[in-house]
Amino acid sequence: MKDLKFPVGISNFEKIREGGYYYIDKTNLISELLSGGIAEVTLITRPRRFGKTINMSMMAEFFDITKDSKKIFNGTKIMETPYAAEINQYPTIFISFADAKRDKETVVSTIRTQIQNQWDKYDFVFENLKGFKKTNYERLYEVLADNNKNNLKGIDDAISFLMERMEDYYGKEVMVFIDEYDTPFVEAHTGGFYDEVRGGLAGLLHNSLKTSTSLKYAMLTGIQRVAKENIFSDLNNLVVCDVTDQRYASYFGFTNNETQELLEYYGLELNDEVKKMYDGYHIGNQDIYNPWSLLNYADTQKLISFWVNTSANSMIKNALKQADYTFKNQYDKLIKESKLDTYVSMQTSFFEEANNSTLWGLFVNAGYLTVTKEINLLKGKYRIEIPNEEVKQEFIKLTEYQLGLSSGTLDTVTESLVNEDQETFLENYQEILMIPSYHDLEKENSYHMMMLGMCLCLNKDYEIISNREVGKGRDDLILKAKDEKRTSFVLEFKYLKEDKKALEEALDELSNKAIQQIKENKYDYGLKGKVIYIGLAHHGKNVSVKWENKI
Repeated sequence: MKDLKFPVGISNFEKIREGGYYYIDKTNLISELLSGGIAEVTLITRPRRFGKTINMSMMAEFFDITKDSKKIFNGTKIMETPYAAEINQYPTIFISFADAKRDKETVVSTIRTQIQNQWDKYDFVFENLKGFKKTNYERLYEVLADNNKNNLKGIDDAISFLMERMEDYYGKEVMVFIDEYDTPFVEAHTGGFYDEVRGGLAGLLHNSLKTSTSLKYAMLTGIQRVAKENIFSDLNNLVVCDVTDQRYASYFGFTNNETQELLEYYGLELNDEVKKMYDGYHIGNQDIYNPWSLLNYADTQKLISFWVNTSANSMIKNALKQADYTFKNQYDKLIKESKLDTYVSMQTSFFEEANNSTLWGLFVNAGYLTVTKEINLLKGKYRIEIPNEEVKQEFIKLTEYQLGLSSGTLDTVTESLVNEDQETFLENYQEILMIPSYHDLEKENSYHMMMLGMCLCLNKDYEIISNREVGKGRDDLILKAKDEKRTSFVLEFKYLKEDKKALEEALDELSNKAIQQIKENKYDYGLKGKVIYIGLAHHGKNVSVKWENKI
């Protein structure tokens, strides 16, 4: 048994260093900040659970002039650099909006509490104020102290005024670290109270980051850039490092070497199965693992999904329901091939500018997808891919959500298919057809979501061939087994347009025609081993399914 504990859910740097937790040294992030030259304000966007909060806690701990942090930084990389002399040399503000989630009351309360905590910490800088400074202090104090006030009106200067007083007291400019700065914006938009928090929050950030003359350096983290709320407008000293940027690429998430060292410490191996499950993210020029999932895997030793739901997930779900035809076609292609070449915007948030490029940007920023290739940087065209098996499970859940299915339904359908259980397959397939909204689509294309679910559930063991020239025609769906010992499947979808009195007989005939089409057009060309033909004929919520083994 190893001595160091698992830091699962621990985001306080001091606690990790003093509490005997395993720590992957990211302290050279401090060097990167100080050597960055002109970047007075740096915004780093990363998915949730990629180590943003612990890194911001580390930065604040290092610079905080009210602390003596030499002991907890002893033995770290930063102490081997010339920047070690900067430890505990600056007045420092550290605010985290990571918990500003759910309802309006919680969001507003969290923001106000975070500011109040900083005012309490530095209450001595407000002593002996006179004139307008005293008046401003009293006004802001009254606003912050009124916890019954369920809004952010009047707080615009709450941080910038504190920074001014800190600089006056210490004779040094202030370091500012704001973790998950965009969480309140995203939550407010998702919850329907955006207009009620946007003004005060945007003003608070703008006045401390842009107009304040007391700022030394600021670093912010979040999922996405909030571009249109006057936070960063005309901010010439801003550097935005999104997931395509090489700057700071290795400091959020675990590199391959860091992952290997972690797993070896706890007696585990970095094998292909672990890589397939948690690897696949590309940050700048770095191959990065999801740190939250890896730590949970090392702790539980269970190779399962540890994905954490966020408000960005809710935003994606809502957007998918309203997506246009072009996006749906792109989504289909992504699911079938696990990759897509398209236009992606990561410099504007989706809730500010709802279009296909910002929606794909949200997928990337939220960790659903990763950028693997820059196709046309000037036009913002990238290759995006589903990074790993863990995330594929989330896409299955998205598909089920779109269909209104209970969790696990698609898995049940595909399991019955590959197990050649005709009766169970029919039962579960009919369950999908009973969803009223499912038939808003037309013709056999109405059943494309079922096809997508199959692709997601089965692409580990099957090559998915859809709408491709095969034999003498174009197939609907082929599931080509990667292992010849497995059965391959050829599916042909049919749709009965007109109402028929003898509906059952008509569907039966049409499903037989689907089987015949498979044979005549030789859709099974190139398939080895056992092959099953499946013809599916539909009319509304009615379906006929025929199975036939290839002879």
